Amino acid sequence: MQYDLIIIGGGAAGFFTAINVAENDPNLKIAILERGKEVLSKVRISGGGRCNVTHAEFIPNVLSKNYPRGEKELIGPFHTFMTGDTMEWFDRRGVALKIEDDGRIFPVSDSSQTIIDCFLSETKRLGIQVLVNHSVKDFYQENNIWKVISSQGSFETTKLMIATGSNPKIWSKLKTLDHHTINAVPSLFTFNIKDSRIKGLPGVVANASVQVKHSKLSSEGPLLITHWGMSGPAILKLSAWGAIELNSCQYNFEVIVNWLQYYSQEEAIEELKTLKNKNPKQQVFKYAQFELPKRLWQRLVLESGIENTTRWADTNKAQFLKLSEELTKGVYKVNGKSTFKEEFVTAGGIDLKEINFKTFESKKQSNLYFAGEILNIDAITGGFNFQNAWTGAYIAAKAITS
Repeated sequence: MQYDLIIIGGGAAGFFTAINVAENDPNLKIAILERGKEVLSKVRISGGGRCNVTHAEFIPNVLSKNYPRGEKELIGPFHTFMTGDTMEWFDRRGVALKIEDDGRIFPVSDSSQTIIDCFLSETKRLGIQVLVNHSVKDFYQENNIWKVISSQGSFETTKLMIATGSNPKIWSKLKTLDHHTINAVPSLFTFNIKDSRIKGLPGVVANASVQVKHSKLSSEGPLLITHWGMSGPAILKLSAWGAIELNSCQYNFEVIVNWLQYYSQEEAIEELKTLKNKNPKQQVFKYAQFELPKRLWQRLVLESGIENTTRWADTNKAQFLKLSEELTKGVYKVNGKSTFKEEFVTAGGIDLKEINFKTFESKKQSNLYFAGEILNIDAITGGFNFQNAWTGAYIAAKAITS
């Protein structure tokens, strides 16, 4: 069958490209090829099933700093299409969005189905063909026409978009087309930690700073203690920035946690001395300090050799030193990782030097475009990965119809 545009990959970037191309030129014949029986499956589970559409950062240069890979390359594209444009795009299609306190942007419905329904209704309205169970076996260019062979048939198209994410078969095929790929490694993941100091404290959250020992990798923000170790924004940011380095050590490393975030150990000691002078008869264990969750404070107090009946007046210098260390320099051994919820983001993909970021077209092959995670671009958690998909898809759609 003959098309003007075929998009390989029925995910967010693929649908966004198709819809924008069809709106720019309603006369074009467009097909989306999805290898599975369902489309937009990653959208469905994103944001815990709510779909974190984007993030409330409206300055391109600042927005780009949330991308461990792709920061420099995305500054220009973000000047063309970014957060405000995304919000307007969905608003024009009847999808109301809301900004939460931490900057994440979700549908007012709190359901990813709202985004899926929007995409499906738009493809139907615009006459875009969505073909499921079409696993692509091969694609190549012949006389300026792209030939695409799937498990269910053969297609021809003038222009080809690939938006499959980290699909090994597609990456392998791209290598035969002179494209180079960076091997994929997990990007957003939580840390597996077995340690008596956090055992039995799942659900406890504290604002902390975290550093990978013997490394420059560091992060800060809410840290969530889980049944298997540590998660939350502080850990997820660290996992994104350290994706390659932490993979190289097979996810066996140590982290230094400062539960007081901005306090140095010396400042913590001075504050503890002040507490001792102010509350000499008060039991150290009983009342949490530094705005720490009570259960975490009590666990760190006991770890410091201070019994649960010890009063501030009865503490000694060694106990103060140990407690200040646990509060600001606690070392925790990481043994492995876990996927963040059901989401799976990878670092890796097509070498960014091989992409024209004014069009998101290949520099190696004419009329071949890319968008989304198939590129070596990934971000920290918070809606940034979707914004990369929307931006690339929008700019590619403009180029395809120019």
